Amino acid sequence: MASITAADIKKLREATGAGMTDCKKALVEADGDYGKAVEQLRIKGLKGVAKREGRAASNGLVIAKLDGTSKGTLLELNCETDFVAKSPKFTELAQSVVDAAFGSNDVTSLQSVSVAGRPLNEVLDDANASLGEKIEVRRVATFEGAYVASYLHRTNPDLPPQLGVLVELSGEDPEVAKDVAQHIAAFAPTYVSRHEVPEDVVGKEREIAEATAKEEGKPEAALPKIVEGRVNGFFKESVLLEQAFAKDNKKTVGKVLDEAGVQLTGFVRFKVGQA
Repeated sequence: MASITAADIKKLREATGAGMTDCKKALVEADGDYGKAVEQLRIKGLKGVAKREGRAASNGLVIAKLDGTSKGTLLELNCETDFVAKSPKFTELAQSVVDAAFGSNDVTSLQSVSVAGRPLNEVLDDANASLGEKIEVRRVATFEGAYVASYLHRTNPDLPPQLGVLVELSGEDPEVAKDVAQHIAAFAPTYVSRHEVPEDVVGKEREIAEATAKEEGKPEAALPKIVEGRVNGFFKESVLLEQAFAKDNKKTVGKVLDEAGVQLTGFVRFKVGQA
């Protein structure tokens, strides 16, 4: 009888998407012959035998879990098609995963997470096989502070939420938290304040603004003012506190928070398929 190694099982699992147990059994039955093991999986009708490496898991959902109002986790679980994304089995899997991953901030750390007593990667492997698609956790984030809230948005009424926002405020204000989270969902800011924008990013914006102004034939003497104006325009588009508030564009988001007497100490925005 041929010796079956962990590397053999891993190779077959990565190539077929079948679960580890099924791969080991197939290799044993095939006496270690890789090609015959693949055939065994096909004969048994296991889904996911087709090669999945390189296939894009660009669909899926965003899900949130809150523990009261002081701690929350946002997680993106990906699959390949909207057909699987809206299936009960996939949404149930997502709930199990976010429950197990609650408190995590890094996908890498999920390697030590268990779902119902089983390693998460093994659970995902089985989902790959049973659902017939590549299933993976793309990202996860957690906030723990004075007040944490989430907002989930369905971009398609027939699908689960594919856009989610998690916000952390310095004090409890459910209405402001909801309004700001919805604003973030709609306007996709990159930074909370301009102080968070890296110097090299600002420098690149200045270079572009100056080169554009010169290309447009603007007077040399006017360039500094034009450049500053365009860099400030960049801040108003990319910085949350300087964006015009969605519900009242005469105010900035920063102004709305000031009037409410709270600060936004952090946010994350996940949209399925986007960076």
